[in-house]
Amino acid sequence: MASTVTSSEKSAATSRPGYGQLLRTRGAWTFLVPGFAARQPFAMLTLSIVLLVQHTTGSYGAAGAVAAVTGVSMALFAPYSGRLADRHGQRAVLVPGVLVHALSGVTLTALALADAPLWALFVAAVPTGASVPQVGPMVRARWGVKLKNSPLMNTAAAFESVTDEFTFVVGPLLATALCTTVDPAAGLLAEATLTLVGGLLFAAQKGTQPAVAADRRTRVKHASALTVPGVRVLIVIFVGIGSVFGGMQVSLAAFSESIDRPALNGVLYGVFAAGNMLAGVACGAIAWKTAPQRRLLIGYTALALTASALWTAHSALLLAALGLLVGMSIAPSLITGYTLVDDLVPAGARTEAFTWLTGAVALGQAAAVTVAGQLEDRLWDGAGFLVPMGGTLLALITLVALRSRLVPAPRGRTVARVVGHRAPVAVD
Repeated sequence: MASTVTSSEKSAATSRPGYGQLLRTRGAWTFLVPGFAARQPFAMLTLSIVLLVQHTTGSYGAAGAVAAVTGVSMALFAPYSGRLADRHGQRAVLVPGVLVHALSGVTLTALALADAPLWALFVAAVPTGASVPQVGPMVRARWGVKLKNSPLMNTAAAFESVTDEFTFVVGPLLATALCTTVDPAAGLLAEATLTLVGGLLFAAQKGTQPAVAADRRTRVKHASALTVPGVRVLIVIFVGIGSVFGGMQVSLAAFSESIDRPALNGVLYGVFAAGNMLAGVACGAIAWKTAPQRRLLIGYTALALTASALWTAHSALLLAALGLLVGMSIAPSLITGYTLVDDLVPAGARTEAFTWLTGAVALGQAAAVTVAGQLEDRLWDGAGFLVPMGGTLLALITLVALRSRLVPAPRGRTVARVVGHRAPVAVD
């Protein structure tokens, strides 16, 4: 099992909590490289489905519905996958998961090309989404092992957000290029292949995965991460973030199609993701003195305001500028949300907590692609951009009303509540 950060590493991290120090953490590269390969397809899946099904059916509404089934399935099964990983080890969950995902993705592709009825695409979309490997949460859990009690944890959260967003720069560009210049099915087939190869390579890194509890009594010390009130608030926040991703994927594709420049879709989405990535780099390089709850409130307010302006853009240049601002507003919210998990959730339930948040993004994305697709089909070009506005405003209202639940319980209070019990109990 990997060792935790040494005292000298902690001292250096305190004075300079930067990426250089983080990446010099012993053993980090052994899971970072295969982890990046394994989660690269995550950014390709929804867009690849939208482009393939829209090509075969001629409807963005149908394409969005199939992609939504995939997203809902992932949102429902991701937390269960995270819980199994906490209990039985990441490798035990990853290996069968990537095999099922690759097979399901190929099946969905074949059905779409064969002009199968929509219900058949829905059936194939369920296992495709349910088996999406939750590599991002697993990498974050491995950082928790390597950086236990280290001030570098916030930097690690930022680094993971940057890595996620880099995949959302490369993924849409790759999916669009493959679907528009090679074959409409090429994006989904490449996604299935990368998931299989990257997932198996990541699963092979057994030395850095979190330890599995030795017996059942140890494993039941902590209740589900969903019992923590702050996690439930973060889920709503992340659903709103997912509505931005899903709404923009469909709406940018429809906008590019409306001006007869379909290849521009990947560029516009790449600009949006690049803004997210750049803001993430900046967030991780700053030694924050502001409380994370306050940072989340400020960042999410900026996100809601910028997302509310998307539907007013009527040119590619203006849309790219607004997309850049929206992306720059997402990163602080994502990073702070993941950072709060370390304060709110016991170590034995953190992989599950991370998968709840990942699943929440997928759920918001699924709902967004469905609604945005219908709006694009039934209303005017660009109507789908109303979805990010609505999703983020509703989530912001929830955050303002329930922000007190994001404050961790005092240490002393937690100890006092445990004293006197014969068996360990879960404490929020």
